[in-house]
Amino acid sequence: MKTRTRPVSIRTVPERLDGTRRQAFYREVESCINVDRPAIVLDCSSVHGLDRNTIQLFLCCLEEAMKRNGDVRLAAVSPELKSSLKLMELDALFQIFDCIGDAVVSFHRPRVPVPAEEAAGLPQEMNAA
Repeated sequence: MKTRTRPVSIRTVPERLDGTRRQAFYREVESCINVDRPAIVLDCSSVHGLDRNTIQLFLCCLEEAMKRNGDVRLAAVSPELKSSLKLMELDALFQIFDCIGDAVVSFHRPRVPVPAEEAAGLPQEMNAA
């Protein structure tokens, strides 16, 4: 049985998100969101701190993706940004990854881990997933 993988869109969040940049970036991300089950990775390597515009952008992207049974994941998150996300309790809303590759691969893994005793009975190629 072949599993169909859905495409994952990667977008780099600009360092600064003032009004016009925020709108332009959201329009770019919106084209990725307006599909069935969007899978979006936001590359946060340029983001050094959280301001109101960045938080609002992250939440807006997540909300719109979830309306379409999709998800938004944050990648290349610096330790400082990770601390800020945790402090604002946004780490409970987003899956956060150290690198983009891990975030992309996470969309292709099963959501629920298979207990070890059940995995032992699965064919070898399914155990690797």
